[in-house]
Amino acid sequence: MRGTHSPVVACSLHLDIAILAKICLVSYSFKIGNVEIGHSSGSIFLIAGPCVIESESHALKMAEAISREAGKLKVSIIFKASYDKANRTSLESFRGPGLEEGLRILQKVREATGVPVLTDVHEAKDVSAVADAVDVVQIPAFLCRQTDLLVAAAKHARSINIKKGQFVSPWDMRHAVEKVRESGNNNVFLTERGSSFGYNNLVVDMRSLAIMRNFAPVVFDATHSVQLPSAGADGQSVSGGQPEFIPLLSRAAVAAGVDGIFLEVHDNPAQAKSDGANALALKNLEGVLSELLAIQNALQALPELP
Repeated sequence: MRGTHSPVVACSLHLDIAILAKICLVSYSFKIGNVEIGHSSGSIFLIAGPCVIESESHALKMAEAISREAGKLKVSIIFKASYDKANRTSLESFRGPGLEEGLRILQKVREATGVPVLTDVHEAKDVSAVADAVDVVQIPAFLCRQTDLLVAAAKHARSINIKKGQFVSPWDMRHAVEKVRESGNNNVFLTERGSSFGYNNLVVDMRSLAIMRNFAPVVFDATHSVQLPSAGADGQSVSGGQPEFIPLLSRAAVAAGVDGIFLEVHDNPAQAKSDGANALALKNLEGVLSELLAIQNALQALPELP
């Protein structure tokens, strides 16, 4: 079911890759449940949850805990978790409960907590079922250019989050956005999650946040941005990470003016079944959010530039 949008076009200049200052400002605002998405909301929102559904009880526990911590600070949240991690480094790695059981659990989380739910989809044939069960269909970074997947999401999903590929320039993400909008759905936003920097490393170009925000709302994924892809310690076939930099990069992103923050959160990262090396510990969530709100409030208190 496609939603409505409120476009505000501030200029009509054509996107010029060589002169980024000529990018036109287009703001699409929409709601996902009670969560305001877009430039007009005036407040950051949070997408958070474990990387993968580990069990029904764990998903419910994490959704309730994250909702409680965010609620203390009046931060709107969207719960996220994957039913199938289809791009794990090793064939032996845990992938999740699968489509049918995973969607059942996500629906239960939504009903039990009242918060919107997001999950990712890897094949166009699954989009319809996924869209019926969740509020946001996420297109994984590795698949952000896949036309059939984007069009299917546009036709079936209430809203779509496209994660920027580690190999894609920020200005080229407008093509993915256009595929969705031209297929009839304007409820689309983008998530930055770092760019490949040599082997087994990522770097964040903060300019990308401002560039992409000119043609869609933008979320910053602070946990995948500190991932060390397929660089597990002691030769393990898993990804490593540097979670100590999650607060730093989150603060920089909010200072740059993003619409939302994406955090993979786990109550025990060392025991997480996927991406524990780059997850934020649940016990640290309130502190990180408090810092981000302080930065946002400071920015809002600044006088407007002439």
